[in-house]
Amino acid sequence: MGELILIRHGQTEWSLSGQHAGRTDVPLTAAGEATARALAPRLAARRPVAVYSSPLGRAMRTAELAGLTGVEPDPDLIEWDYGGYEGLTAEQIREGRPDWDLWEDGVVPGDAAHPGEQLGQVAARTDAALARIRPLLEDGDVAVVAHGHLARVLTVRWLGLDASAARLLGHPHPGTISLLATENGRPQLAAWNLP
Repeated sequence: MGELILIRHGQTEWSLSGQHAGRTDVPLTAAGEATARALAPRLAARRPVAVYSSPLGRAMRTAELAGLTGVEPDPDLIEWDYGGYEGLTAEQIREGRPDWDLWEDGVVPGDAAHPGEQLGQVAARTDAALARIRPLLEDGDVAVVAHGHLARVLTVRWLGLDASAARLLGHPHPGTISLLATENGRPQLAAWNLP
């Protein structure tokens, strides 16, 4: 049984500043591109049987620079739609909602391009992606290039936990790898946030 190699895209200006970048396609910084390139030797040794990516440019570019080939864009892997919080930092959101917590309170609706999603909708998307990925793991590793909050939700759903348990995982740093595996037929988190 292969492992699910979960890769967070490289650094962007918004990941650096802490702004919520859901559907806004913020490009990688020079440091983000360098980090993505640095993943190539580790990933080359794995030879995944399939590679999926969020269709956003920052994820697709990370996959390309990391040397992944045959990348299939998967809209279920796009980052959480932050709605009216798109582009804001947590501190800016808390100016109006001091006790705001993404995992408990979700987001407020935004404009037509950013209508917003609740946690259950994000979980449903990750469940759909995992349903397509799991059978492929019988043939070897599968790589997924995605985003921070999406990766946390996907991981806890892999583990069979409620999506709200994603709050228990630290935010994966840009350009890092996490490994989702099985042991004795049971899902496990084999590694988290590896540089």
